[in-house]
Amino acid sequence: MVLRPNQEGMDKQFLAAPVKSVVDKYQLVPEFLKVRGYTNVRVGEPCVVVDSVMEQLNPHRCRLSDVTYAAPVYVDVKYVMISNGCKNVVTKNDVVIGKLPVMLRSCCCVLHGKDEDELARLGECPLDPGGYFIVKGTEKVILIQEQLSKNRIIIDTDGKWCLQASVMSSTEARKSKTVIVMSKEKKIYLDMNQYDNKVPVMVVMKAMGMESDQEVVQMLGRDPQYGALLMPSIEECASLCVYTQQEALEFLEGKVKFRFYSSADEKESRATVILRDVFIANIPVRENNF
Repeated sequence: MVLRPNQEGMDKQFLAAPVKSVVDKYQLVPEFLKVRGYTNVRVGEPCVVVDSVMEQLNPHRCRLSDVTYAAPVYVDVKYVMISNGCKNVVTKNDVVIGKLPVMLRSCCCVLHGKDEDELARLGECPLDPGGYFIVKGTEKVILIQEQLSKNRIIIDTDGKWCLQASVMSSTEARKSKTVIVMSKEKKIYLDMNQYDNKVPVMVVMKAMGMESDQEVVQMLGRDPQYGALLMPSIEECASLCVYTQQEALEFLEGKVKFRFYSSADEKESRATVILRDVFIANIPVRENNF
């Protein structure tokens, strides 16, 4: 096949493009090993070398001897030797390139497939589910940690199985966490560290300038389900006699923790500063236009 100039340029561009997904990157591993001359990569049985003799390991021995429960990684190496102008391909089998910690009860573990009697002879509890490692005699567990994405809304439930939406707002100058939570009574609240306790979300909306309940509902959508969803919160706001923006700001001002001080002009209430600069910090508010 002969490539035309434009087609050849496109192919070079395609080959030089970065690999997008992790799945595609894994397909490069075998090709990388071919270039490096490694073949037949495999993991052996857990073992340790004592006085130049390789002995099999079991987890109980590793706990008592402060040894890492690991298995050797074997490869076959192919390389070219040039002698008197002749090239010869030489192969070395079972070359150890390192050791890999073995998870207990995995397919590489000596406990895999053992019955209760065999586990007892190896010093293991039959009820031990495995799934951990032994490093220098100490049992180690891989902990999965999840960091909240900044400026992304995360939907989950709290300890009382109440639905909540949280966002970690982050800018160069400020970082805050805002949580909107729905109670079992279907009332929606704002939960922030700057307030003594949760505040009704409808009061927050009125403090931001949406004095009409109908305006708040229409911001969500015209479907009747949204009005029904907000009805308990609307009724709670009315029971607190909060109808205007000024009344809402005064209500929130009374809920601000005493230790929160405003660095802005003293003419501005702390409630205004919180809503403008802290509530969702990554969204700028200009001239208090929420």
